[in-house]
Amino acid sequence: MCGIAGIIDYHSKTNSKIKLESMLRSINYRGPDESGIYHSPYATLGNVRLSIIDILGGQQPLSDPSGRFWIVYNGEIFNYKELRKNLEKKGRTFMTQSDTEVLVQLFAVYGKKCLDLLNGQFAFAIWDKQKEELFIARDRIGIRPLYYNIHNGVFSFASEIKALFQQENIIREFRPESISQVCTFWTTITPKTAFKSIYELSPGNYAVYNREGLKTEKYWNLRFENIRSYVSLTDAIERFHELFSDAVRIRLRADVEVAAYLSGGIDSSASVAYIKDIEPGILNTFSIGFEEKDFDESNYQKEAAKYFETTHKSMMCSAKDIAHYFPEVIWHTEIPILRTAPTPMFLLSKLVRENNIKVVITGEGSDEILAGYNIFKEAIIRNFWASRPDSMIRPLLLKKLYPDLPHLKNANPNVLKMFFGYKLDEVNNPFYSHLLRWNNSNHIKKHFSESLKEDLNHYSPLIELAKKLPENFDSWDLLAKSQWLETTIFMSGYLLSSQGDRMVMANSVEGRYPFLDYRLIEFCASLSSDFKLKGLNEKYLLKKLLKNRIPESIIKRPKQPYRAPIKSVFISKDTPEYVRFMLSDTYTKRTGIFNHDSISALLSKIEKTGISSEMDNMVLSSVISTHLLYYQFIENHNEEFQHGQLKNFKIIEDF
Repeated sequence: MCGIAGIIDYHSKTNSKIKLESMLRSINYRGPDESGIYHSPYATLGNVRLSIIDILGGQQPLSDPSGRFWIVYNGEIFNYKELRKNLEKKGRTFMTQSDTEVLVQLFAVYGKKCLDLLNGQFAFAIWDKQKEELFIARDRIGIRPLYYNIHNGVFSFASEIKALFQQENIIREFRPESISQVCTFWTTITPKTAFKSIYELSPGNYAVYNREGLKTEKYWNLRFENIRSYVSLTDAIERFHELFSDAVRIRLRADVEVAAYLSGGIDSSASVAYIKDIEPGILNTFSIGFEEKDFDESNYQKEAAKYFETTHKSMMCSAKDIAHYFPEVIWHTEIPILRTAPTPMFLLSKLVRENNIKVVITGEGSDEILAGYNIFKEAIIRNFWASRPDSMIRPLLLKKLYPDLPHLKNANPNVLKMFFGYKLDEVNNPFYSHLLRWNNSNHIKKHFSESLKEDLNHYSPLIELAKKLPENFDSWDLLAKSQWLETTIFMSGYLLSSQGDRMVMANSVEGRYPFLDYRLIEFCASLSSDFKLKGLNEKYLLKKLLKNRIPESIIKRPKQPYRAPIKSVFISKDTPEYVRFMLSDTYTKRTGIFNHDSISALLSKIEKTGISSEMDNMVLSSVISTHLLYYQFIENHNEEFQHGQLKNFKIIEDF
């Protein structure tokens, strides 16, 4: 795992080598072990490396034997051993044992078609000396990030936005429509980012940059069209087992120790169970608990660790901890966030690194590919209720989803309709499954400043998203549509970024996700919906598979979404000074993003009543994170969270 950056300048307008060093220094926590730069007349490419495979021989930048193709690469190609064997049969020879060399040689043989052969999580750039053009690509799901900017005829790219901002000529301004997207979808719609001048290469895309400009293409799509209705549940379980077992097996490939998260849920337990089957012996596992019991899963974590006999380490997270680290977390997310949940994940990866471990396997992705979230059940129930909207019985099914929420426990149908009845009858809306969530997020926009509202007067995030829908989207069933939205928008843009890559890499740790093996994703997309969500029983196939493999209590436990406290973090007697400043009239007026009177009224209400709703909490997190981002990236060019210097640095001059 690494950080990459590069500058393509056909007119030699910039001192690319010096600028690239600065770009790499800004993200050197992504690769603290070694670093390097390839410098030629038009292309300067750089890398900071977290050494995991071929520790001694895999330093980048690296070329194919001819010296024509030069690569910088962030990620892992998990099937690199098999790909190498095939290349050797074609007469290719290798100087290293690294997956990086396999990748550059694969590109030399197959060009862009190599992407179809890769099983991994990656973002890479390859400079073709002969054609004098750059090829960049990103993995199918978007596990690894890649950003770019084109300014005054110069193309630059990097693993993180802060690296691009090391170039002084790049404009630092928020993009208004992106702020609107975040306050709807929790993320931006690629290729847009929170900043006007910065773009993100979309998942499953590649791009070519040359003297004619930039051209992007999609090489992979998530599809739900070819449903294998003839497959029996028994056969589906057997095939899932084969695919998942191999996904775990190849993700254990490393020249360093591989550990695992063990959250106490079914997904991480499944990963650990398969790891132990494949490589019996000592396994280090990690978890995080919360002092506030509403969020804590420590008992299940302890039970799982005992069952699997792992060497388990855990930490308790307090509201004070979250408040303390929140600014650093925003420095790494590079986007406003509506929840504090990324912060405990930052602390968990910090614990992993403090135990001298670089690689951790997690259970992310299972909920998306096997319909584990309540949002999928909500959609099914709301659709069922919509056919008889006056029913007093059908809305009661919604209570089953949230048995622990006191305001719903004894709610009557009228109260349930108030919470869940938003656009109940719009069953043909392509976004039906997510309308309720997005409407709740949209309440943040009531607190926008008048100037921002004016900028967004004729803008609709949903209209923009509608342009991104696949060709045959309308023909899919309700569950397929909701899975596509959750996987393509929320998982890629928020879960794998703000809670995933950015939090682990902030602590120089690589996360690996066996449930996101593309073979498994495509297989689950081909299955009948009731294999995934049977009635209201989520992840039905996985539960059947895991019987007698993980504790029965974990299989049967009610779904508990991962959450972290918000109100107690930002509104308490221990509230940090930065929170008061970020919520103050002074700073709200200065940024011009939110309405200072509206925010003051909200704070006054919370302080008087001691109560804040989920929507109130989202407003708090949104305002503070947006203002922190403004302070760090736009107003002050904050360097507080920069880390160290480049290690084992080398420069390859190619003139």
